[in-house]
Amino acid sequence: MIPIAHPTAALRLLALVPLALAPLAAQQVVRGPYLQIGTPNSIVVRWRTDVPTDSAVKFGAEPGRLDREVKTKWKTTEHIVPLEGLTPSTKYHYAIGNAEKMLAGGDAGHAFITSPQHGTRQPIRTWVIGDAGTASAKGNEGLQAKVRDAYYNFTGVRPTDVFLQLGDNAYSTGTDAEYQIAVFDMYKDILRKVVTWPTLGNHDAGSAMSVTQSGVYYDIFTLPTLGQAGGLMSGTEAYYAFDYGNIHYICLDSHYTDRSPTGAMFTWLKNDLASTKQDWIVVYFHHPPYTKGSHDSNTERNLVEMRTNALPIMEAGGVDLCLTGHSHSYERSFLLDGHYGTQDTLTAKMKLDAGDGKMDGTGPYKKATLGTGVHEGAVYVVAGSSGKVSGKNEKSAARGFLDHPAMLVSLAKLGSFVIDVDNNKLDATFLSETGERLDYFTMVKGANGKSTNRTTALPAKGAAVSQR
Repeated sequence: MIPIAHPTAALRLLALVPLALAPLAAQQVVRGPYLQIGTPNSIVVRWRTDVPTDSAVKFGAEPGRLDREVKTKWKTTEHIVPLEGLTPSTKYHYAIGNAEKMLAGGDAGHAFITSPQHGTRQPIRTWVIGDAGTASAKGNEGLQAKVRDAYYNFTGVRPTDVFLQLGDNAYSTGTDAEYQIAVFDMYKDILRKVVTWPTLGNHDAGSAMSVTQSGVYYDIFTLPTLGQAGGLMSGTEAYYAFDYGNIHYICLDSHYTDRSPTGAMFTWLKNDLASTKQDWIVVYFHHPPYTKGSHDSNTERNLVEMRTNALPIMEAGGVDLCLTGHSHSYERSFLLDGHYGTQDTLTAKMKLDAGDGKMDGTGPYKKATLGTGVHEGAVYVVAGSSGKVSGKNEKSAARGFLDHPAMLVSLAKLGSFVIDVDNNKLDATFLSETGERLDYFTMVKGANGKSTNRTTALPAKGAAVSQR
């Protein structure tokens, strides 16, 4: 069985539902389905109904041939159903409902592709959004949707493999109603096809608490606590790791969790980095170590502590790419190592490559080791403009506050971030809400990308899954 965090979460939510106001005969899906904790052999399907019912998921290789079923007998409005015994890199169609009837799915739009075996080298696309959840804020509904649609048009029928949310997923205090509008309604098409892996932002924390793993964020997401998706067991949904192909992803909690160097989170981080054998390591959290956008990494406590306490561990552990939000802008660093102070302490030596990282520019960033290379440099990206752009005020964001010297590119522009990894090559793109590539860079690792301890990708079984 897949371990499911917080088995009482559904009961807590159920207690908030006035059953007398919900006719038992309705049985409608009011949220989802959405996918959680994807592994090569399993996935978790979640959805919400208007009244408590039992749960059932039918799935199979074709929409018209859903010949496998998983059922639960207890009645709930928050349905959390693990599907196990799946085949890696395989497309499955599914439908959700209860013992009486299926309520949604069973068509081409409800399908997912299981992740490949850990270590497999194949093309992998990751979509990253930061501070996107502005749909509940007046005037920003259109901005968030434009960023979403630009990515959908960009990726087309090429499926997204990993979907990351960098925090502040729902403004202004991360309530359940705000999450419905800004996440589940906004991204319903991709959420039912691709597993989403979020991190907690300061606005999400308005309705959640990491110490007790309680509140809206922790109730609506099912995240790995026991290392079941790859990496070491963290014992908490506040921070965790997972693998997809030859990439190791690490999610940290930069808001609530203790950020002291010897605290539980950074001790786990050090051990997790030491244990991974993956070619690539991507770390993501909300508060950026370097920024001069709508926030200042020189002075703000969370940002300072992530830079001074997390970065030495990350860079010694071979992290390649660090993704954050919080500042409502796009900022991208040089290939850096060893810069843990304020911006005035940055030296030329800390820029391991002071070029632009572009194949058609000064050339890609190069790292000698395919895998964990100690202090070979990382690129730091702030991608917090998927819902709005802001600075000290709207004008100043475009007139000079975006000037941190660690950053090669600083833009007061809307957009999202796309990562394409293929073997020993990583291509990254900042995509605007109009579909323009406003920034891009490449990183290459190792001499030739060959290794004897990895598997070669097999073609995914079944056709591609469109994001629409």
